[in-house]
Amino acid sequence: MLLGVNIDHIATLREARKINDPDPLEAVFIAKRAGADQITLHLREDRRHIHDDDVLRIRNSSVLPLNIECSINPEILEFILKISPHRITLVPENRQEVTTEGGLDVVANFERIAEITRTFREHCIEVSLFIDTQIDQICASKEVGAQMVELHTGTYANLHLMLNSNLSYTHNTIESLKIPRSELKTHFLDSISSLRDGAKEAKWLGLEVAAGHGLNYHNLAPILQIPEIIELNIGQSIIARSIFTGLESAIKEMVKLIKPSERNAFRLD
Repeated sequence: MLLGVNIDHIATLREARKINDPDPLEAVFIAKRAGADQITLHLREDRRHIHDDDVLRIRNSSVLPLNIECSINPEILEFILKISPHRITLVPENRQEVTTEGGLDVVANFERIAEITRTFREHCIEVSLFIDTQIDQICASKEVGAQMVELHTGTYANLHLMLNSNLSYTHNTIESLKIPRSELKTHFLDSISSLRDGAKEAKWLGLEVAAGHGLNYHNLAPILQIPEIIELNIGQSIIARSIFTGLESAIKEMVKLIKPSERNAFRLD
């Protein structure tokens, strides 16, 4: 399984003080050394963390493939087309959201997404769509010409947190999930089944399958048991861990979890 390291939150730390430190570009070389397979970043319409110059510098310097997440905003798409990354991942975007909420509605935006996909593929840029696991969204993703889908694991991750951490006792509790534990467990198991079924359907249709959103060191086990998923894109949990362990160790620890063949390839100090 491949690991894409999302470096958005390094830029978030930088923007907190509006200075040039830490520099997301430095993370690219650390990620390569630690065993990551891809750099992922999200160029948002409001430029809340990653900026255009970050994209340019990383594209020109990265020794790893670059996956740029973005909305279907024409201005952003025009910019990214000129950058020519290895892949774009189209995502929904709401300027008020803390992080991406749910998957892209490919069915409702079919013609527009088909046009975008055709344009990028003509320029030899892979296209992935960040979607929920509904069968109609998966089928539409194939029909518009995408080569990959990234299944949204946010619901699964939130349920795991409410079941297995102290989140429900903090100010960050998820109010909609403050329900009896028996119901939480049922929803959690359903979310795993949904991801498993969605991955199987996508693979059967000939799509490559990735997964991401809210994945961390504690909730990976069920996802790793879905053989159709070949790539995980993980960011916040790695950057959060790196505050205490350093970025290289944090990435190595994640690599060790998702790549069994490399579990004995190195030892964390």
